[in-house]
Amino acid sequence: KVAFYDTVWELAYISGPRIAFEGLYPETKPYITFTAAENQFGGNSSCNVYSGKFTKKDNSIHFGNAVKTMRWCEGGGEETFLNTLGKVNKYAIDSDGKLLLLTDDIPIMLFKKNAKPQH
Repeated sequence: KVAFYDTVWELAYISGPRIAFEGLYPETKPYITFTAAENQFGGNSSCNVYSGKFTKKDNSIHFGNAVKTMRWCEGGGEETFLNTLGKVNKYAIDSDGKLLLLTDDIPIMLFKKNAKPQH
């Protein structure tokens, strides 16, 4: 069973943008981690480090506003990532062990487990 917490989840799909995924994230793919202790989420938006609080009950999840470092970012990747997180209200882990973040029943973000530790 894949652990929701203490896993580095790397973004593999995001719905909405008209730019191809590789075009949005040519170098660093965004990732997210969840910490049970303080109900914190955080990671890298592909450009800046971010963190915030989330609430989770059964299969519903809501992300609070993320605080992020202020590095200037090219392209719309970071904005797309953080804005899309704000639309999420459900989550699931599929049979392949991927994390799906959904709006109602529509998957809008897909994350795969990242084996390598991030800094």
